Amino acid sequence: MRDKREVLRESAIGRRAVDRLKISEMLNEERQRAILDLLRRDGRVLVVDLARHFHTSQVTIRKDLEILHAKGQVHRTHGGALPARDGALEDLSLREKEKLHRKEKLQIASAAARMVSEGQVVVLDSGTTTTAIARALRNFQNLTVITNAANIAAELSGSVLEVILTGGSLRKNSFSLVGPLAEETLHKLHADILFLGVDGFDVQYGLSTPNLLEAKVNRAMIEISKVAVAVCDSSKFGKRSLSLIASTSSLQHVITDAGIPKADLNALKKSGVQVTVV
Repeated sequence: MRDKREVLRESAIGRRAVDRLKISEMLNEERQRAILDLLRRDGRVLVVDLARHFHTSQVTIRKDLEILHAKGQVHRTHGGALPARDGALEDLSLREKEKLHRKEKLQIASAAARMVSEGQVVVLDSGTTTTAIARALRNFQNLTVITNAANIAAELSGSVLEVILTGGSLRKNSFSLVGPLAEETLHKLHADILFLGVDGFDVQYGLSTPNLLEAKVNRAMIEISKVAVAVCDSSKFGKRSLSLIASTSSLQHVITDAGIPKADLNALKKSGVQVTVV
């Protein structure tokens, strides 16, 4: 029969092992929460930097990132991680999008309007940010606005501005007109400046949208415009949607808010794209 003291000693050792395991799990969770905070702040994180920051090994950090990736909280990349991406097929309605980032969209719209001069031809694609820009342009006296968005045409119908609606097949989700007719109309026109809203903006990949037909119309808009300006709040950075519109190099200017990841801001400036941060 085992000595009672031996049983108690083994029991105490077991409890201490369990306590150490619990402490280790708590520290891991705290570190992973801190990693998410850094990711939200900086827009991306690197394994080597995190290991240095938390005074731990790169192997440990990789395990943390794999756990966060499995939970859908980050998007794992070679050497680090990006914010978790929304589904590439996600295509929110205009009414749903209007509820998101309202303050930022109004600030972006004001900055966009300051880029416009009387007598110009302006292209606006569909979307809530471009709808805000349309409202900001109603005070102009001599503008021609080309758009494929039925709701934007309605917004400007009571103004003195000339409005050209492309025609095409109506996408009820976004009130946009798409298809061959819209593309053909655009290719017969010429514009001074385009304001293009996007669903995804990966600086390395380019601009993207969930709808293939919408992407083709957006490409036509870029082709007919002297200056192409992407207008998007910072939540769009680091995301890729289903269909590529164009590469980042097709842009001359980007208007976004102060939440843009620093790495993306630096990459845009390095590539020669002018950036206005509101």
